Amino acid sequence: MRPAGALERSKKELMRLLAGTGLLAKDVSVSVGILRPEQAIGRPERRDFPILEGRERMVEASFVSSKGHAFTDAPAPFAGTLREVLELPLTENAQRAIYLAVVNAVCRHLGVVRATLHCRDADPEACGRHIADRLFYPWGLVRVGLVGFNPAIAAHLVRVFGKKFIIITDRNPQNVGVEKAGVVVWDSRRNEEMISRCRVVLVTGTTLANGTFDDLMGALRQYQRDYWIYGVTATGVAHMLRLNYLCPFAREA
Repeated sequence: MRPAGALERSKKELMRLLAGTGLLAKDVSVSVGILRPEQAIGRPERRDFPILEGRERMVEASFVSSKGHAFTDAPAPFAGTLREVLELPLTENAQRAIYLAVVNAVCRHLGVVRATLHCRDADPEACGRHIADRLFYPWGLVRVGLVGFNPAIAAHLVRVFGKKFIIITDRNPQNVGVEKAGVVVWDSRRNEEMISRCRVVLVTGTTLANGTFDDLMGALRQYQRDYWIYGVTATGVAHMLRLNYLCPFAREA
């Protein structure tokens, strides 16, 4: 039998956190809306982020007085109760994105995390710089994998490690086979091959929303690779499951 995936395990942990709060019994309402790109990310220095190109959107969950964000390629609004969110089957991208945004908002409300909103304006560039430097100092000059093309992170990884030490994979067919930051992007179907070749791997939190996260973690365990998950989408789940997580410029809800 296949072990429970990250989202199923996070749901059990969230239920544990909610026990005794009365929030489920009160059927507290939850709403999820779809943000315009400028609402989500502001005006960053680079214009080739997926959200600005229309490939992804940001959904924002509101729970009591807290908010949470999640990226998805299948944005959908939602209005209902927290209990109804926890009953979603999580078999489709839209359902997973709603769940992840709500998890972030609920975790913020419970005080287990603080920053659950995406960074804006100049911060995505600063984030790329910070993450590249953060990887270099413990590992030195090693091969680094990037799951999910992020232009700022990719550019700063190349700046710090050099393009020969970077492998990028992406699901967007418009990026596959195209040189980005001096590196030709691989199809995400080669994720396992990339992981086998790299010492440390950066995994976008959006993989939780698109259903590829569990396979990635399985490959990381198989090849005994170090990893970091990045991006606000994964905030609540990463905290509850004690995963290695980086999102240095996320904003407080």
